Amino acid sequence: MNIGDTLTHFELPSTDGKAVNSYDFSDKYALLIIVSCNHCPYAQAYWSRLISLANKYEEDNLGVMAISANDTVAYPQDGMDGMKQLHRQLNMPFPYLLDENQEVAKSLGAERTPEVFLFNNKRELVYKGAIDDNWENPNAVMQVYLEDAIEYSLDGLEIDYPEVPAIGCSIKWKS
Repeated sequence: MNIGDTLTHFELPSTDGKAVNSYDFSDKYALLIIVSCNHCPYAQAYWSRLISLANKYEEDNLGVMAISANDTVAYPQDGMDGMKQLHRQLNMPFPYLLDENQEVAKSLGAERTPEVFLFNNKRELVYKGAIDDNWENPNAVMQVYLEDAIEYSLDGLEIDYPEVPAIGCSIKWKS
């Protein structure tokens, strides 16, 4: 996906047993989609920061969902059972969805875990890529790319840096 492209409708199973689709967030002013997984050390390092962001901007009408798209045969810990366990353990305030056939991740153009995609109220892509500039140490972060993008998007402003390459594990595609 390129900046300005419109989100394609999708529906995926969630860890709570329900199907969640992109229209479920139509009342939200902005929508953040996090492509992540359970096993990647980069993804593990970012979960708490992403949960904090979701909680911080919930009242500002930000919708958030996470999607795991890795090959669950090669990486069974990224399957629904592991996702349910992680969702409960971290008390995620947003749905965690399984993209078993990897179509949503492909339509987003996702390449890494974690990688974020922020859409405005028209569901146009306004930011994609990295969360911040230091995956290893949250106290050493100098650039909060995603948080800045959320602020700008919620204020209806154009984002200064709409694309910052994501750092993380590669998505484990099915062969």
